[in-house]
Amino acid sequence: MNPPYGREIGKWIKKGYEESLQAKLVVFLIPSRTDTIWWHDFIMKAKEIRFIEGRLKFSEYSNSAPFPSCIVIFKI
Repeated sequence: MNPPYGREIGKWIKKGYEESLQAKLVVFLIPSRTDTIWWHDFIMKAKEIRFIEGRLKFSEYSNSAPFPSCIVIFKI
């Protein structure tokens, strides 16, 4: 899942975490916002956190993301 990166991202993360508690595999591509409440409340409970080296750059855009990203895997 690649949720919207705005202020509502915490709600998406919470929902993904809750779904994982029902034996569902949930994978997120998200900004590495280690200073947020949602990071400590939910991401730190993930099975795996894979930090992406450098900044993401999508082929159709000339600039890269202004923040680091990671892949988060929730599973039981």
